[in-house]
Amino acid sequence: MRIVQELLFVIAFGIAVYLFSLQVRQIRKNILLGRDTDLSDHPDQRWKNVLLLAFGQKKMFRNPLVAVLHFFVYAGFVIINLEILEIILDGILGQHRLFVSVLGSLYPVLIGLFEILAVLVILGCAIFLIRRNIIKLKRFASHDLDGWPRSDANYILITEIVLMCLFLTMNAADQNLQARGAEHYVATGSFWISSNFVSLFNGMSDGTVIGIERGCWWLHILGVLAFLNYLPYSKHLHIMLAFPNAYYASLEPKGEMENMPAIQHEVKLMLQPELAADAPASDVIPKFGAKDVQDLTWKNLLDAYSCTECGRCSAACPANQTGKLLSPRKIMMDTRDRVTEVGLNIKANGSFQEDGKTLLRTYITEEELRACTTCNACVEECPVSISPLDIILQLRRYLVMEESSAPTEWTGMFSNIENNMAPWKFGPDDREQWIQEMNS
Repeated sequence: MRIVQELLFVIAFGIAVYLFSLQVRQIRKNILLGRDTDLSDHPDQRWKNVLLLAFGQKKMFRNPLVAVLHFFVYAGFVIINLEILEIILDGILGQHRLFVSVLGSLYPVLIGLFEILAVLVILGCAIFLIRRNIIKLKRFASHDLDGWPRSDANYILITEIVLMCLFLTMNAADQNLQARGAEHYVATGSFWISSNFVSLFNGMSDGTVIGIERGCWWLHILGVLAFLNYLPYSKHLHIMLAFPNAYYASLEPKGEMENMPAIQHEVKLMLQPELAADAPASDVIPKFGAKDVQDLTWKNLLDAYSCTECGRCSAACPANQTGKLLSPRKIMMDTRDRVTEVGLNIKANGSFQEDGKTLLRTYITEEELRACTTCNACVEECPVSISPLDIILQLRRYLVMEESSAPTEWTGMFSNIENNMAPWKFGPDDREQWIQEMNS
């Protein structure tokens, strides 16, 4: 019987890891559809960002209560997975509580700490469910999350509660079987939380308690493996991608916009035509801005997959809060949906086949883009270093530079800059005269 269980576990574990690796490879391919950009400078500062923003969750602590609850869930997820290592090794090797012989008296202390974390995870997830579904905070009630995104968040929170309850029930049943001297259930010492519930199994037969313990063991590990394969389809992929995203975050001063060398070159030739003779000839016509996801950088696409859909960006966005159509969270969700769609297109056809869709207009409208004030609030608020603003700017550049599509107010300003080298409808001589009049 034990050999059968080992074989079943190895098969289930192998299938889960294989399927997960396929999804990881596909997401990596999707991210690399973006333009190349070099973000390898200042590695010391980048590792600092990983420690402070990803591990330390620095931005989350602007709201201490929510940050502490989130830290419980985050720490529980990361640390309790160390206990998953023992379960996996037990399943592969046909052992039970393999680490007891290695850790000795330290073992019940570690499991006790894991159990405290499990209780804190249950508490945190329950509060987050209440905030989303009963209190209905504004940023969670937004239409951005209608449909699957709202259900996704609830499914994950409920799953984490169930997994932690299975973990505690498994430990309580295990200790009851230890007290009975059941075969294979080695003495571990008392666990801090589950030991208080051992008596619940006293009236049951050995077979029933073993069935409960084994059932919880199997459901717990299969639930973890299922969760692993659910991550690539969920916003909770940020659990993994928050770390590389923090490392590759922009180190430029906040609010500093990236210039386009191709445009600077063209303007320079326009102002100094004599330089055109010395300029190297090029048959490549530069493309300004971005129309679809392939025109964005790989970091923009990594941002999209790292989005937690927490809505802090939209809650801080002045355009969104004054009723404009723009929602930075939706910008990221739309980008992720589009790059996933393009990736599936390439996978099915071998190369991208035109589908009549683009990120601009099909997913993100001109009205959304033009509502942005470029205040940088969304970037400042994001806990995992995402920049919706960078995507907005690239899409707007395409509209203006490639399609000459801009509001009337912008067109007037552009004309003034082109003719008068300033946003105002006054030439340089008139401005100098105005200055002299002001100083007189």
